[in-house]
Amino acid sequence: MEYQFDTAIPVLERTPRVLSALLSGLPDPWLKASEGPNKWTPREILSHLIHGEQTDWIPRVEHLLQHGDRVAFPPFDQEASVRAGEGEAVPALLERFQSLRQASLARLRELGLGASDLSRTGRHPEFGVVTLSQHLSTWVAHDLGHISQVVRVMSRQYRSAVGPWIAYLSLLRSE
Repeated sequence: MEYQFDTAIPVLERTPRVLSALLSGLPDPWLKASEGPNKWTPREILSHLIHGEQTDWIPRVEHLLQHGDRVAFPPFDQEASVRAGEGEAVPALLERFQSLRQASLARLRELGLGASDLSRTGRHPEFGVVTLSQHLSTWVAHDLGHISQVVRVMSRQYRSAVGPWIAYLSLLRSE
């Protein structure tokens, strides 16, 4: 599937609501669960998504529109992304993510981009020349990947508790 605004934006609009449905009101053991050392918790994934709204998706769209592929995007700081929500309660992080995402999508609409703009190019600091279509497609896939990650991290907390049923639960097995 190629990127299309009318099919991609509905996914991007839903991500904050999906995460809110998954994480709101959960006890801390779920929010602080991880798959091991140096692996992100659901709370850290949420912080990462917030940081992306602030420094990646729309800022890079605007950078691409302004500079084309002459000037590389500023690098994305993974460590800062995980620390973006330190000290904030998960309900506040969920609310902030929702607000930032709404602002990002409003800005995307304001830019008035169309199908002909999707072939415009920018420069990624690691990958080199990329298209606007690739960047926007990555935004959608990135959201879905992190939703999947939250679900996987949470489900794997019961890896040993399910006993022999693990044979039927592919999400719990390391494959």
